[in-house]
Amino acid sequence: MFDIQSFYEAKTVDDAIMALNAYPNSEVISGGTDVLIRVREGRDAGKSLVSIHNIETLKGVEMEEDGTIVIKSATSFSHITNHPMIKRYLPMLGEAVDQVGGPQIRNTATLGGNICNGATSADSASTMCTLNAIVVLKGPEGIREVPVTQFYTGPGKTVRKQNEICIAFKIPKEEYENVYGVYLKYGKRKSMEIATLGCAVRIQLEEDKETIKKARLGYGVAAPTPIRCYQAEKEIEGKKISDPALYDVFAKSALLEVNPRSSWRASKEFRLQLIEELARRGLKKAILLAGGDANGNPFAPMLPEE
Repeated sequence: MFDIQSFYEAKTVDDAIMALNAYPNSEVISGGTDVLIRVREGRDAGKSLVSIHNIETLKGVEMEEDGTIVIKSATSFSHITNHPMIKRYLPMLGEAVDQVGGPQIRNTATLGGNICNGATSADSASTMCTLNAIVVLKGPEGIREVPVTQFYTGPGKTVRKQNEICIAFKIPKEEYENVYGVYLKYGKRKSMEIATLGCAVRIQLEEDKETIKKARLGYGVAAPTPIRCYQAEKEIEGKKISDPALYDVFAKSALLEVNPRSSWRASKEFRLQLIEELARRGLKKAILLAGGDANGNPFAPMLPEE
C-alpha cells in the first residue's frame, strides 16, 4: 500500500492550486510514475496528493500565431512522440522522450512531471535546455514564466513553489526553425534504463551549409542538474564545418563546464569520457541532419553508429 494522507482529484487548474494552497504538505501528481515511487520508498510518505491527471486543458500540443510551440504539461511522452507537430518541427524531443522507460511508462509519464521532478537524469531535460524552452507556472499569485535553463536549483530541486502548477512549456520559433539536432543517451542497456549520461546537440548552419550559425549543447547527469555548455557553443559558432579542430574544440570545451560525480552507475572518470565522446557524435549527427558534410572535415572522427 501507499502511505498517503489524502488524495484529491482536481477538476481545473485553479481547483488544483486551491487544494495545494490549503494543504502545505501536499504535492502534485499527474502520471505518478515518479511520485508514487517516492511515496512507496518512504521519501514522500504521509503526504497529500493533488491529481491533475484528468484536467484536459493541461494536455495537447499547440502552435501560437507567432510560431511558438506550446506543449501542455500533462501531455504524455507517447503523445508527444507521435504528435504530427512534434514530428515535423521537434523530432529531436520526440526521440528523446521515446527513450524513457517502456511503453507503459511512456503512455503515463508526462513532460511536466519529468521536468518538475528536477532529476538530472531526465531524458527530456537536456533537450528542453537546448531548445531554450520556457516553463509556464500558475499559482495563487498568477502566471509566471521561467526559462528552463534557470528552472533547476539543485538535485531534485526547482524554482516551482509548492502551490504552483506547471501548466505548459513554450518553445520559440527561432529555436526550432532550421535548427537540427539529436539526443544521445548512454545506459548499460538500450531500453528501460535510467541515463548514465544524456547529451543533446542542436545545430543551425548558414545558408552555405559550411558554417555553423548556432550551436546548442546540453547534458544530463553531467552535473547536479541538467546543464547547458555555453562556452562550448560559443567556441564553434562561426566556424567552418571543415575546420580540422572543430570536434576537438567542441568536446574539450564541454569538459571545462561539467561537474559529474561517481555513482554506482558509473565513475566520474567514465562520465567525463562519455561527455567528450557524445559531444563529438552529437555534433557530427547534427551537422549531417542540417545538410552539412560532416565527413568533409578530413580530421573529423569517423565514429561508428550506435
